[in-house]
Amino acid sequence: MTSTTSTAPPAPAGQPGARGGPALERVVLFITWLVPVLEQFPRSQRFLLGDRLQSLALDLLEVLVEAQYRKAPRAELQRANLLLEKQRLLWRVAYNLRLADVRRYEHAAREIDEIGRRLGAWLKKLGPAAA
Repeated sequence: MTSTTSTAPPAPAGQPGARGGPALERVVLFITWLVPVLEQFPRSQRFLLGDRLQSLALDLLEVLVEAQYRKAPRAELQRANLLLEKQRLLWRVAYNLRLADVRRYEHAAREIDEIGRRLGAWLKKLGPAAA
């Protein structure tokens, strides 16, 4: 009888899953939560602020995937940090416009902070930036 479960060895350095896995996984979870929340925005903002929040999150995901394939992903990780900051500020706008209640705003803020911590850890692993 053969088993259907396999234990694959960890991905070698420079391969997907070897670096940034936790950050990438967290972004996937964030997007999974985000899409249904944005669908509840009023129609007038769903296609403005909602689309922008969703685009930023998807851009973040793409940048992290690209970073996993780079030998020196520092530029991509810095771009990811910028995208994350834009996401943070647009959530504040959504909250101020009362498009998101305090519970959703706080959840988004916690998730964005956690993703930022994971990005910071990934950057720290790379060592100091070349001058």
